Amino acid sequence: MEELLKRRLEDVQGRIREAARRAGRSDADIRLIVVTKTVEADVIKALLRCGVGDIGENYVQQAVAKKESLQDVTRKVRWHMIGHLQRNKAKKAVQLFDCVHSVDSIRLADELGKRAVAAGKDLPVFVEVKTSEEATKFGISEEEAPKLVEHILGVGGLKFEGLMTMAPFFEDGEKARPYFARLRELSERLERDFKVVCRLSMGMTADYEVAVEEGATDVRIGTAIVGGL
Repeated sequence: MEELLKRRLEDVQGRIREAARRAGRSDADIRLIVVTKTVEADVIKALLRCGVGDIGENYVQQAVAKKESLQDVTRKVRWHMIGHLQRNKAKKAVQLFDCVHSVDSIRLADELGKRAVAAGKDLPVFVEVKTSEEATKFGISEEEAPKLVEHILGVGGLKFEGLMTMAPFFEDGEKARPYFARLRELSERLERDFKVVCRLSMGMTADYEVAVEEGATDVRIGTAIVGGL
């Protein structure tokens, strides 16, 4: 399994490198988050042995069990909450994760901030923006996002990292480009208006190369690396 993971990681990293080159960017600016919601802790251990430093999980309870199984692992790993987060899970999320990519309301931001202050933690957060019309997608609207970003900048315990989005699924990743471009354009306005630096969490297995071309700094890859394991 470890050899298979190494080959898959090398392939994905190579594609990221090429996409960055096409966009005139450095791949050193792009963080690969391996999404492990479909696999057990033994696969995560193998990923860590392969040098992976960033793990993404969609559900708080699954992350609890996996982190408990990894207590004997000494290698530093950053845990990212990339799924929809309910306010009643905020306390646990602050305990578990090093970064939350899915803040989509002022109420959630306030709850995370309160819990982070209580834990003595500065929690990096992304604002999740809904750039598509799909009913199944979460996120705040593009029009309301600036208000939420401005609010987060004043919340103790939170550190604004940038914006996150999920494009609709297309077999042809090129079709996702407009959704990523919209997030990049929004980030440019926010950087100008609020004097912040916006990372962009966007791109998954089907479309991460296009996302990198459009400015992604954090790509969330599951299937291309751990699919079938």
